[in-house]
Formats: sequence, structure tokens, C-alpha cells
Amino acid sequence: MIQNDLLLRTINKETVERPPIWLMRQAGRILPEYRAVRASLSGFVELVRTPDLAAEVTIQPVDILGVDAAIIFSDILVIPECMGLPYELIEKKGPFFPKTIESGADIDKLASGTSAAEGLGYVFDAIEITKKRLNGRVPLIGFSGAPWTLLSYMIEGQGSKTFSKAKGFLYKEPKQAHKLLTKLTETIIAYLKLKIKAGVDVVQVFDSWAGLLDRQLYREFCIPYLQQIVDSIDEVPVIVFSKGAYFAIEDIIKLGSDVVGLDWTMSADSFRSQYGDEVVVQGNLDPCTLYGDQQTLDNRIHSMINNFGKHHVCNLGHGVYPDTPLDNVKHFINTVKAYRY
Repeated sequence: MIQNDLLLRTINKETVERPPIWLMRQAGRILPEYRAVRASLSGFVELVRTPDLAAEVTIQPVDILGVDAAIIFSDILVIPECMGLPYELIEKKGPFFPKTIESGADIDKLASGTSAAEGLGYVFDAIEITKKRLNGRVPLIGFSGAPWTLLSYMIEGQGSKTFSKAKGFLYKEPKQAHKLLTKLTETIIAYLKLKIKAGVDVVQVFDSWAGLLDRQLYREFCIPYLQQIVDSIDEVPVIVFSKGAYFAIEDIIKLGSDVVGLDWTMSADSFRSQYGDEVVVQGNLDPCTLYGDQQTLDNRIHSMINNFGKHHVCNLGHGVYPDTPLDNVKHFINTVKAYRY
């Protein structure tokens, strides 16, 4: 029994008194309590792999910020790792893969599906610990990166403004790209199902680099695999968030996920006028709004909520940035919690 089930009721299109709110990257560097935990370790990857501490930082935003959901602290790159492609996180530079995918032979060597996903026991342990400590206060969200986004890192080997090497792979080696996307999809589905078994109440799929493609590429290399994921997960609600993919929003809606995540590139009123009031959406406040004054922030928050209407999960249009003023993060959350339909 979940005490604050506002998120789940909103997803189910039940009557709610206000929109629920949680933030992407809410468990992170905006909180001094998180930084204290992180400082005691060798780095980010150690924190991800330490279930007790991952559970602690997952719950911090619930205790400190009062959000309506927790999201398990982890990383999207655990999927390539369990498939046989380990990663590092270099401070101030981001993720780095010592070895990348360069050929079909490299793809053939990768593990996939349940046998690969079962190697991520530390994630499932963290979920079980978190569920016990939450004791039903709020829902727990589990997540995965989307196939294209994970392929991007596995080919590129690191973060990039263009991911031109990964994108070029789609053009140069389309058959191999589909082979890798298939393996990734099988592993993501198995991973999410194991997360659900461990206790998560909702899952979200992050396609962080969707906006680097066009509609044709997205239809060929993304939509079919996202469709497989959505169709395979029927135990809990599914949120699909494809950042920057305004050009493919109709295709994303047709996937039939329970919630469509939106970044800030599409306004609430234009979305509702084009696609109706029945689609449950999540987002889409520009994270940079939180750098401004609180009156401007109030205006943006109320405009967003009023224009989206009742089938809306309040969130940012991307993750909260590390240097965001904590007072404004708290103001955003408290303003939403004080709102009444």
C-alpha cells in the first residue's frame, strides 16, 4: 500500500487534487547530503555499485525535498557494462568506455537478455533496500536508457555534442546497428522486468540523444525497439522520455506508453491543441528557469500546469543541473504541492 499514490493515480487518469512532482536527477549534486555521501567514496561508479548507499541517496530527495516519487539511484550505462562493455566516469569529463564497438564481431561477443541483466544484482539489491526504507511512503521509479542512446555511447566511447561516429554507424552499418539495437532491447526488457520484480512501481525509458536524429532515422532505428519495450512491460506503468524528439512526437504517442515525457521544446498549450487532453504527459519546465527569480518561476510553473491540465506529472524538461540554486528547486516543488486544480 503506497501512502502518497498521487503519481500512480495521475498515470491511471484518476481524480487528483494537484499534479504530482518529481525531478529527473533529483538524487544528485544539488543536495549537500548527496555530496557528503559521494565524498566518502572513490567516485560515482562505486556509489552506483554500493546498494546501501544507493538506497540512501535515492531516498534523500523524498526526505529533504518532499517529492512525490523516488527514482532509484543508478546509471544508464550499467546495461552496456553487463553486456560486456565496462565504463568509467571521469570527473568533469563524463562517461568513458576503454573499449568500444567497432565491428559485427564485437557485437557478437556481447552478452544479452536475462543472462546479462542478472549480472546487475547490486541494482536490484538497492531497489529492495530502498523499498523497505521507503515503507510505502511514495512510489519508486526504475529506469533504463533507450537502445539508441546506449548504442551511442558504445560506439562513440564517450559523451559528444554530435555523436557523429555513432550516428554515422547507422548509415554505414545499418544491419550491424540493428543487430546491436536488438541485443540492447532484449537486455533492457530483461533488466526492467528484474527491477519490477525487485519492487519498482513505475519504469522510465530515457532516450537522451533522440534529438540528434531526424524523423526517418528515429522511425527506423528507435521506434521499433521502443515499441518492443513498451509492449513487453505490462506489470507497471511505463514512461517514455525522448529528449529533443519533437519531430517524432506522433510516433512516440502511438507507442502506447502510459506517460509521454516532454522536454521544454514543445509548449503545453501547443501539445494539447495538437494531441488532445487524454495523453498523460510528464515535464516540461526548462531546467534553466530555476536560475531565475521566483516570480518568473511561479509564472512559468502555473502556466505549465494550467495548460497541461489534469493528466500531467510535473517535472523538468531534462535533469536538474548540478549548480541549480537549491532554494529554487525547493520553491518549484513547494509551489506545485500548493497548487489545486
